Amino acid sequence: MPRNLAAVVLAAGQGTRMKSDLPKVLHPVAGKPMLSHVVQAARALDAAPIVPVIGHGADLVRTTLEGEKLIFALQAEQLGTGHALQCAEASLQDFAGDLLLLCGDVPLLRDTTLRALLAHHRKSSAAVSILTAQMADPTGYGRIIRGSDGVERIVEEKDASSAERQVSEINTGIYIFSAPEAFDFLRQLDNSNAQGEYYLTDIVAAARQAGQRVEALLVENAEEAMGINDRVQLAQAGEIMRQRINETHQRAGVTLIDPATAYIDPEVAIGADTLIHPGVHLRGKTTIGSGCEIEPGVIVTDCTIGDGVHLKPGCVMSESIIGDACAVGPMAHLRPGTVLTGHNKIGNFVETKKAVFGEKSQASHLTYIGDATLGKNVNIGCGTITCNYDGVNKYQTTIEDDVFVGSDTQFVAPVTIGRGSLIGAGSTITKDVPADALAITRSEQKNIAGWAERNRQKQKKK
Repeated sequence: MPRNLAAVVLAAGQGTRMKSDLPKVLHPVAGKPMLSHVVQAARALDAAPIVPVIGHGADLVRTTLEGEKLIFALQAEQLGTGHALQCAEASLQDFAGDLLLLCGDVPLLRDTTLRALLAHHRKSSAAVSILTAQMADPTGYGRIIRGSDGVERIVEEKDASSAERQVSEINTGIYIFSAPEAFDFLRQLDNSNAQGEYYLTDIVAAARQAGQRVEALLVENAEEAMGINDRVQLAQAGEIMRQRINETHQRAGVTLIDPATAYIDPEVAIGADTLIHPGVHLRGKTTIGSGCEIEPGVIVTDCTIGDGVHLKPGCVMSESIIGDACAVGPMAHLRPGTVLTGHNKIGNFVETKKAVFGEKSQASHLTYIGDATLGKNVNIGCGTITCNYDGVNKYQTTIEDDVFVGSDTQFVAPVTIGRGSLIGAGSTITKDVPADALAITRSEQKNIAGWAERNRQKQKKK
């Protein structure tokens, strides 16, 4: 019968070296809070429950991760890692099985590595298993002290002798314990050390004294165990995470002209044969179809984009739906609620918001379309504006199929433009237009013969 697996994530620290009011574990790595990456790794192993131990900025951490279905434990006073795990005991009082301990500031751990650690722990019937790493410069890390019968203890650097500081195998802070036995060992800890804290690492010595087996598994790639303590390490972790993400897309058939400058969040999906130019940002839960081209400087957030779409340089779009075979930009801004049904053209310096474009409708340049519904085959001339806001309320503009809108037109909403009608350039439309009508609101043109020449002569005499 498979054993149960629970996870505790240590996430209570302030992270003073980050020099930030934001709790350290909420700083984003590749567009996602580092704590979320850790939770995702635990969830990939089907760990339940998952218990983050929070302290500094606890309310903000809860709010940020409220959709993650977590059980939070509070460490009101930071008295060490051992104390932090004790704070999670009440949340696990009915749990028996394997307990995975993770660190909220170690976001690069792959779930495959954790699976290997779990398999090693179970195969060896250990009471404690430790994930370790070899470091060329182990300064600042706890050292793994091995003996003839496995791991004897872990010694923190401030408590280590000169000989122990030469050891290059370090403790990553990732463990698997047997529960509830681990909490029995915790109650034996004291804080007689340089920091005056309760070290989680002392569980190793307690387990050994009880005749229990302590195992260690060396991670193949030490960068997975990198902890984030400052902004430099935050940037380094982001670079590593982006490289992983980008390589996954490349192997799935996506072309990245310069992977180092493609910024793609973890939950973005991209179809095969899509071409990504340098300087592109794909954020949130964006989905992009196959055969698309995304040119430099495009920023896409939480959008759904169909097949064969061309996003030209400098476009910014969020919470929008782009149908197949659309062309957008350059320098277009699609705000939330924009829907391009398909085969649409949105040109340079066009802004849309809560606007639905029927198939093959287009706005090629210098236009604002907001709170509007356009039918099929609508042509919006240059400089058109939907005047949707009166300072208090927003109003709707409806433009039916096959309407041609001349340049420099203003639609003062609420207004409906009937099918097949034509709006003369320079018009301000304040009333509904019937189907197949011509609407024009220009004043009559008046030419005064010879006026310009007389004016020039007048100016010369001054």
